Amino acid sequence: MSAATCEKAGILIVDDMEENLIALEAVLGPLDQQLVRARSGEEALKAMLRQDFAVVLLDVLMPGMDGFETAANIKRLDQTKDVPIILLTGTDADSDYAYRGYAIGAADFLTKPFDPWLLRTKVNVFLEMHRKNRELEARTEHLADRVEELERTVDGLRKYGAES
Repeated sequence: MSAATCEKAGILIVDDMEENLIALEAVLGPLDQQLVRARSGEEALKAMLRQDFAVVLLDVLMPGMDGFETAANIKRLDQTKDVPIILLTGTDADSDYAYRGYAIGAADFLTKPFDPWLLRTKVNVFLEMHRKNRELEARTEHLADRVEELERTVDGLRKYGAES
């Protein structure tokens, strides 16, 4: 396995309330991955352009750019469009929140308070998918290098045969 596939994956947690960020860090800490905080949609977008994330946990209700708008912006960018988003909202959420979330490309939707075990399990699935995708990318790159090497060898043999 390459160094890229051994790296810890980033998990972006986005919430405007400090106590929610602390709670999410406590729940996700046992996964032993890099946790990155953002306190607004704008901060989240900047973080996503700076580094690679396996998954984003995104609060729906935030001042300024809300979670739906943030998710839509994430899904619009080529660099971030494939990063799964789990939307989080309070129990007093509108009934159409889940529909709106899935319609803009969210992978999942959880209502607070959520079961810590359930959240960790869902995040772990996305971490595993991210790890496997990185592994596939590394293998694909390795195979492409081998094909180039073989093509050079074949070209060399053809030239040698033509000179004989």
